[in-house]
Amino acid sequence: MRASSDTMGASPSSRAAHAPERIRERLAQPPAESVLGDVMLGGVDGVVTTFAVVASSVGRSLPTETVVILGVANLVADGFSMAASNYLGTRSRQQAVEMAHADEVRQIETYPEGERREIEEIYASKGLDEQTLRRVVAQITADRRVWVLTMLAEELRLSAAIVHLVQSALVTFAAFVLFGLLPLLPFLIGDMKEPVVPSALMSVVAFFALGAGKGLALKQRWATAGAVTLLVGGAAAGLAYTAGLLLQAAHIAGTQ
Repeated sequence: MRASSDTMGASPSSRAAHAPERIRERLAQPPAESVLGDVMLGGVDGVVTTFAVVASSVGRSLPTETVVILGVANLVADGFSMAASNYLGTRSRQQAVEMAHADEVRQIETYPEGERREIEEIYASKGLDEQTLRRVVAQITADRRVWVLTMLAEELRLSAAIVHLVQSALVTFAAFVLFGLLPLLPFLIGDMKEPVVPSALMSVVAFFALGAGKGLALKQRWATAGAVTLLVGGAAAGLAYTAGLLLQAAHIAGTQ
């Protein structure tokens, strides 16, 4: 009766998602990593580094055309560098999982009794009674693939999520350029006496939009998520602006 009442309270989409065949389909394939982290990585870094270029360039009293050239060069060069770093870092994590997988295969082949005892300890710690524990261990260790994947997940806490390396790098680059372009827009538009002020405002908008978008995607409070990202990103951008002011003061002092 309890199961029936729980099922009656579920929505049709929820019941369909938990049908046996759908559950088997989900478990048969590892989940794919979300691109949300790539968007946040590229977007926040794009805004911070571009505003740093803008602030330092203004601090040196450079003409608008020079600021634009430096800003665009930053978008392309640093954006590619960020994408390449993301690619290499993600690939390194992927290789670490592959190495751990190979190591578990080797250990199971060379010392199966020791690895079986580890499985016993893992599931004993979950509170299984002795009879159930024996059945679970026997079932897991009967299939080499299941045995290895269980050791990776339970002992090493490693995920077998699908990683699309090129996609991850491209998303990082696109986010870097898209959001990094916003602080540069006032200089591209031209005819502004103090473009650094609207540039700072555009940076604020970019930080908040990134955080709010993340909040909506994760079903969190979008305003809070936007404010947190604005606080963290704004602190980094503020340091960049302070550095620009110091450069400006040093430039003025050097010309006197």
